[in-house]
Amino acid sequence: MRPKKFVNIEPIEQHNSFKQFSRWRQERMSRVKQKDYSYTVPNVEPELSFLHNCRSHKQPSITWVGHSTFLLQVAGLNLITDPVWSGQMAFQKRLAPPGIPIEDVPPIDVVLISHSHYDHLNIQSLRRLGGRKQLLVPAGLSSKLKLKGFTNVKELHWWESVHIHGVKFTFVPSQHWTRRNPWDSNSSHWGGWIIEPYASSMPNSMGTSEGTTTVQTDGKTGRPIVCEAPTIYFAGDSGYFQGFKEIGRRFDIDVALMPIGAYEPEWFMGPQHVTPEEALQAFEDTGARWFVPMHYGAFKLADDTPREALDRLEAERAAREIIEERIVVLPHGETWKLAGGQGPQPK
Repeated sequence: MRPKKFVNIEPIEQHNSFKQFSRWRQERMSRVKQKDYSYTVPNVEPELSFLHNCRSHKQPSITWVGHSTFLLQVAGLNLITDPVWSGQMAFQKRLAPPGIPIEDVPPIDVVLISHSHYDHLNIQSLRRLGGRKQLLVPAGLSSKLKLKGFTNVKELHWWESVHIHGVKFTFVPSQHWTRRNPWDSNSSHWGGWIIEPYASSMPNSMGTSEGTTTVQTDGKTGRPIVCEAPTIYFAGDSGYFQGFKEIGRRFDIDVALMPIGAYEPEWFMGPQHVTPEEALQAFEDTGARWFVPMHYGAFKLADDTPREALDRLEAERAAREIIEERIVVLPHGETWKLAGGQGPQPK
């Protein structure tokens, strides 16, 4: 019996054929030589003492490890998104080191997987993470992970939820595809995750996106203060689609972790990866209050550079007149304490 093939909400042409891939590879031979990769995402020393005491202080925080990998701390839980500590992707070496060495990561309670591509799910990285590691994965992926020896796996379809120790996790749609070998294309699903603590004891410092634009910032770090129980949207990997609006209608999102890289050439990458401009449109569609860019700066997955992605993001932010404080560009390793608190200084 052939495995079920998953599809997107909107009918799109997925640019993942061998012919299209070959055309892109031929075009990029000359294009990449003209690119400037001198800019690298800065690293800061991670606050390991704070990160390893999550269960006692229970302060919500976001630490960017790199690419789509974040250490999220919510309601006393340690969460990891799309764990990838690989030193290279295919034949390309990593552009910047991970923000937290994997041996220094605290014990993980929950791992959130957006989809089964190698830059979002690295089996060796997953094995090396400590803790009980409840794996929450897209529909169709659990059997593969169980074959790899992982037993604590739960798969979800779009809009399904699971509750774990005071936090609700909901798997939400994205526009993408999956493949790990020539025979398993779209045999598992793809999407993002909404992370909701059950209750908040402190109101959001900014109100709704249609309301006040007053931003309360931490006096020591200059980072925005969000709340003590934030709702976080981890978008995974996606092209632009109308599903972002539906996600915004269903959830009251504080922080959106949104991809901005691997978009060039747009004729090839467009259906599966948002441009920085589309990422900001998706951010506004969801009604989220804060935007953290990701999916750039770690690997050469396409023809754009980390600097180009950030420059286009800033130009579009200014054009849309979005206040600067709502876009939180993190270095690797920094812990953004969402209820306030002192952070490290860049090297």
